[in-house]
Amino acid sequence: MVTLVVATTADPASINPAKALLAMPGWQPGPTIEGGIRSFKNGDSLRLLEQDSSIIEEDDLDLRWEAATGESVAELIFLSRHVAVSTRPALTIHPIGVPHLRDGDVLPQGGKPGWAAPPCPRIGPWLMLLNKIARSHNLVPEFEITLEATHHGPITTKPTMFIEIGSTEEYWGREDAARVVALLVWEGLGLGESPAVGIWSSTTERKKVLLGIGGGHYVPRHMDVVLKDGIWVGHLLSGYSLPMEDPGQSKGKISFDKIGGTWKEAIKVAFDATKAAFPNGEIIAHLDHKSFKSWQKNAIIDFLGSQSIKIGKPADFC
Repeated sequence: MVTLVVATTADPASINPAKALLAMPGWQPGPTIEGGIRSFKNGDSLRLLEQDSSIIEEDDLDLRWEAATGESVAELIFLSRHVAVSTRPALTIHPIGVPHLRDGDVLPQGGKPGWAAPPCPRIGPWLMLLNKIARSHNLVPEFEITLEATHHGPITTKPTMFIEIGSTEEYWGREDAARVVALLVWEGLGLGESPAVGIWSSTTERKKVLLGIGGGHYVPRHMDVVLKDGIWVGHLLSGYSLPMEDPGQSKGKISFDKIGGTWKEAIKVAFDATKAAFPNGEIIAHLDHKSFKSWQKNAIIDFLGSQSIKIGKPADFC
């Protein structure tokens, strides 16, 4: 089983961390696969793919690598830039998918309607490690270290995460930020002096996995739990990934199945993908209650109950 780290020459926040990673010992040239995608290998389990197109346009890289090389892919780690209206410098990690979109909807950043990749189990533990490495390199407090909600492509079938440098051109090219991202991958995969970080096992002692529901793009209420307890992290659905049609005025409680929109499908897809990524894990929904109107919160709670999805408070993840 191999880990694929994916970078593109079209993005300095992607290729600069890749170059910093390739400057570390043990790399050898690997095969070039369909589409002119170049590869480098390090030991038996790490492969770096270098492409020239947009990072979100190369679908099915896991399946294409397996077909070209016969190597089974365990996970994919994409290196990319982050764009934000705030322009604040940031280092971010997030799962991918667009589970709320329907067939025929516009795909602004790749993927396919109603799809979410299994979230890489390393997301939560690597957020903690990223914070540690960034602080040791004096990037904090200048850079915010944060999770992002589930969004965009490309299409993959294996556990996947994005690691991004943001949020403007000034920061995309920062060599110190690129070095921190490279060290995150190197140390997180256990290629440094310490053991690998974030390896999920069906026999692991801590089995609780957070499925975030609600809140803004940077999922602050879910971040509070993750940073405090260092827990496993699944998909993180922000409010924009939970389209709910306002039922209007009603004297009584409205059944969740009467509320339109793709919110139910988004939750189910995110739950199933998270469950696939954490075999034998206990997937627990964590709601950002204050981000919902009362009718929205009631509908989501009732739907989760109908699906036998447990809802947890912050203390339940300890």
